[in-house]
Amino acid sequence: MAMAKARHILVNTEAECLALLAEIQGGAGFSELAMEHSGCPSKAQGGDLGQFGPGQMVPEFDRVVFSAPVGEVQGPVQTQFGFHLLEVTERI
Repeated sequence: MAMAKARHILVNTEAECLALLAEIQGGAGFSELAMEHSGCPSKAQGGDLGQFGPGQMVPEFDRVVFSAPVGEVQGPVQTQFGFHLLEVTERI
């Protein structure tokens, strides 16, 4: 079974998500922005969610994590929790 490692930033609005994406594309650090802006407890680890398999996250999240290229920030991805920027850091 495929496993992945990913990190994310969770915010309340698509506009916030897009603004953070622009900052990342401009050279800002993903981890630093996660610590400052994310509404998820994972922000303490720079948004790092650790390793997980298919079905352990909500479907919208899973679809991106198990199909997106490793190392490319994806989003905004809307789930029941809000809007996410996602980066797959490893797929095993």
